[in-house]
Amino acid sequence: MNHKDIFYIADRKFTSRLLVGTGKYKDFEQTKQAIIASGAEIVTVAIRRTNIGQNKESPNLLDFIPTSEFTLLPNTAGCYNSEDAIRTLRLARELLNGHNLVKLEVLGNEKTLFPNMPETIKAAEILVKEGFQVMAYCTDDPIQCRILEDIGVVAVMPLASLIGSGMGILNPWNLKLVIDNVKIPVLVDAGVGTASDASIAMELGCDGVLMNTAIACAGNPVLMASAMKKSVESGREAFLAKRMPKKTYESSPSSPREGLIHTSKNN
Repeated sequence: MNHKDIFYIADRKFTSRLLVGTGKYKDFEQTKQAIIASGAEIVTVAIRRTNIGQNKESPNLLDFIPTSEFTLLPNTAGCYNSEDAIRTLRLARELLNGHNLVKLEVLGNEKTLFPNMPETIKAAEILVKEGFQVMAYCTDDPIQCRILEDIGVVAVMPLASLIGSGMGILNPWNLKLVIDNVKIPVLVDAGVGTASDASIAMELGCDGVLMNTAIACAGNPVLMASAMKKSVESGREAFLAKRMPKKTYESSPSSPREGLIHTSKNN
């Protein structure tokens, strides 16, 4: 990957465009190995489900994923209203000594985990005013994403398909509309199932991809993490290279016709 292809979120710069979660692994050691294999620099943590110091009696994720080596992205997974989300991120900032880069996730219901956009927008307005750098999980609706951008979030994170479904990108057209209509980074969040899904997201022009289940629930999480690293990089390179135009009814030979050697029927 070109070393000059720096990935910016707010005032922070990164070289990896793959962001990974920390849930659903068999233990923190496997979590660590998979994250290392992924090459990710940003690691998201569900504050309501993962111990980063709240419980002194349980293993602490930060002993395996130190903040000196990774940028932690506290998230509000499990929150179903703006009040709970705001309270959770205030706790995260306190636990992480003023850390203000966060992922806002306000869910609509327990079955689909689809984003609740009115509550997301409400929470984003308050959090931005309080100095948080908010990355917002949202629908793949360009209008909603523009609203979030206008509020001041630093990135929008539209779902490709339902969280944990592994169904891949179900609506690439909406995703492209989002990319074309906002100036802040767009990262696919939720629904990635395998490496080709991540590559497609990057080929469409997404700035990055966040995933958890696709790696953690793979047969070999560490190997899948490595595959995801390569797929994000190759998809980004393909986007930068700009693919050839599609030609529906016209073939175009790979080799030129000029200068062909013509043989005689008598030979």
